[in-house]
Amino acid sequence: MRFTAALLPLVSLLAASATPLGNTTLFEKRAISQSTFNDLVFYFQYASSSYALACARPNGNTLVSTFSNAATDTQGFIARDDTRREIVVALRGSTSLTDFIVDSQIVLVPFVSPGVNAPSGARAHTGFLTAWNSVANQVISTVRAQLAAHPGYGLVSTGHSLGGALSSLAGISLKQNFPGSTTRMFTYGQPRTFNPTGASFINSQFGSSAFRSVHTTDGVPTIIPRLDGYQHHGVEFFQNPDPAIPATTRQCAASGEDATCSDAIPSRGIDAAHLTYFNIFASTPFCI
Repeated sequence: MRFTAALLPLVSLLAASATPLGNTTLFEKRAISQSTFNDLVFYFQYASSSYALACARPNGNTLVSTFSNAATDTQGFIARDDTRREIVVALRGSTSLTDFIVDSQIVLVPFVSPGVNAPSGARAHTGFLTAWNSVANQVISTVRAQLAAHPGYGLVSTGHSLGGALSSLAGISLKQNFPGSTTRMFTYGQPRTFNPTGASFINSQFGSSAFRSVHTTDGVPTIIPRLDGYQHHGVEFFQNPDPAIPATTRQCAASGEDATCSDAIPSRGIDAAHLTYFNIFASTPFCI
């Protein structure tokens, strides 16, 4: 959702009432490196900026183009970082009634998307897949042109909430359409998006190049239950407790479902933890 100043009092109340996760036996601490933590923060800044109505210089870099589809209300931008030598696809989370309708279409359907050779039996969330497919060709075409002009650049997808689910679909699309490029995927507060076969496909394609972040009690990652045939892909980075620092951010099991990480937390839906990642309020623009 798009988060405005009008929501700040509500967020404060939610944060004050949230129960801290104090079970240190269950949620053991295993610090990640400072460089990994810095990447998690850096690519969340892109995801957060995708909520802005306009972002002239995402993370201080070149805005290549924006993309959108009116029917699915799917929006985002493509940026180019000439220092890191990479092209970044950022996808916006839910901001409208149309988006929430997309979120609610949870029937699993065959994972068919432009340029993706998914294994037999791989399935994805109807709404998320439809939304990504509505902009996929536009994104792929722009990225292809950028790679032609900037050979050797890496690819990154990123997004928060609904945008996180779309980032996972964008990530595998980029990976399959441009196999000669290094591709990484970052998601924040991503709801489950695939069935077990689809999640295993993501894991086999990305390995340690997928970064799926979950903030403390965020209820969105588990809001779609595994009982409905869903499974998360890896690799989860579980940030708990606050404040967000490397020492409080744990790398979880590569499979995607880890009973010692966010999978152990009953979902309470969209809560205060969902609205902030790595000490940044979602929708904060980094556009200068």
